[in-house]
Amino acid sequence: MDHEQRYLKEFRQRLVAAPDLSVSWESCNMTEQPNPEEVKKWHRWFAIECINSAWELSEKVDRTDDEDMAILKAAYASSFHWSVVGKDVNRARADGLLGQVHALLGHADLALHYARHNFDFVTENDSPNWEVAFAHAILCYAAAVFGDDLTHSEHYKEAETLAAQLEQKDKAIIDSTFSNIPKPR
Repeated sequence: MDHEQRYLKEFRQRLVAAPDLSVSWESCNMTEQPNPEEVKKWHRWFAIECINSAWELSEKVDRTDDEDMAILKAAYASSFHWSVVGKDVNRARADGLLGQVHALLGHADLALHYARHNFDFVTENDSPNWEVAFAHAILCYAAAVFGDDLTHSEHYKEAETLAAQLEQKDKAIIDSTFSNIPKPR
């Protein structure tokens, strides 16, 4: 067991031992542990709720500090739940959301990290045009926050071109995200 695993094990043991933090099935008003299929359903439900909540907050122009914290928590929660029950495409979309959220919050390194993960998956697989446009938009935003003008400009133009070719309902979704992205200089 390496140092990190040992630390996590000790940390979990301390959490469980803390009287005000201990959790049991009984304390959750549950008489028995749910079966694995129920747990999967819950993970899926929370993944969807969290990703929708985060995207909704990401489109809000004047978020409060509490909403900024909520958007970040919702994005990571969604990513966690998709990591348990999602397919590769769900995990890639969660990475895209994390890229977008970190860009919105000015976290350049993390924004670029997650945006690239999303972009790589989307462009290496048979993805629908709306998803490719989204991946370009998220990557261009992350690049803008990071200060990479060339990548920002290149992916901005590509996102704009792809978005113009989409059906109106898909274009409207891209436009709501695109409106937060600064235009290249």
